[in-house]
Amino acid sequence: MKFTKMHGIGNDYIYVNGFEEKIEDPASFAICYSDRHKGIGSDGLVMILPSENSDFKMRMFNADGSESEMCGNASRCIGKFVYDKGLTNKKEVTLETLAGVKILKLTVDTDNKVESVTVDMGEPILNGELIPTTFKQDRVINEAVTFSPEISYNITCVSMGNPHAVIFTTGISELDLPKVGPVIENAAIFPRRTNTEFIEVLSKDRLKMRVWERGSGETLACGTGACASVVAAVLNGHTERKTTVELLGGELTIEWKADDNHVYLTGGATTVFEGEV
Repeated sequence: MKFTKMHGIGNDYIYVNGFEEKIEDPASFAICYSDRHKGIGSDGLVMILPSENSDFKMRMFNADGSESEMCGNASRCIGKFVYDKGLTNKKEVTLETLAGVKILKLTVDTDNKVESVTVDMGEPILNGELIPTTFKQDRVINEAVTFSPEISYNITCVSMGNPHAVIFTTGISELDLPKVGPVIENAAIFPRRTNTEFIEVLSKDRLKMRVWERGSGETLACGTGACASVVAAVLNGHTERKTTVELLGGELTIEWKADDNHVYLTGGATTVFEGEV
């Protein structure tokens, strides 16, 4: 089976062309081949499939085999994959995901290769029950939560098709994320677990972020997490609606537009290598 290894500012996945290749058990495949010592090595598996209502369909599985609704970095890589490989000649592509249909706008370089992609991520979900959390209120903003005797934070909850708990704090470079991340991810207040973003506010248009991804652990980047963090930053009065987010793998530009309430994610996508297993 042929595959392509790609990353969006360090958030790396195994990409498989589902028009040509079939994977009977994608969850097991993701667990096996995401292993960085015994497999290909990745944050998970992304399958690019035919769609009945869009140009393409995405299914993505985390490194632990769990299926995720949406991934902004993977969506950008899919835009590059389908254009660079000639699966489409469109520079505006529709992508079906478990979080709804997303629109990908491709920026092409002088060699007719995709250099960056802007993803219309849709409207953020702020209702506590819909994210989902066990909070009943319409918005969960700067809510104080004790996760364990040693771990307490104020969280702002946002869904970008998948759940996020955003925490504004300082000293995130020194944070023991492998200790703190799993406790928050699996807290009872998150029925479907959660991604967790730790954010330092650098200015009114710049954030610094570390992320613990549900099912994958700490990753170099998370597109939906960057989007959720900017939404949370605006709700808490920390930043303007257009903000640069610094992640371990690079930078993303996020804009939460007031006129349509949609969040737009812009960043690069990189092909690392091709292979077969």
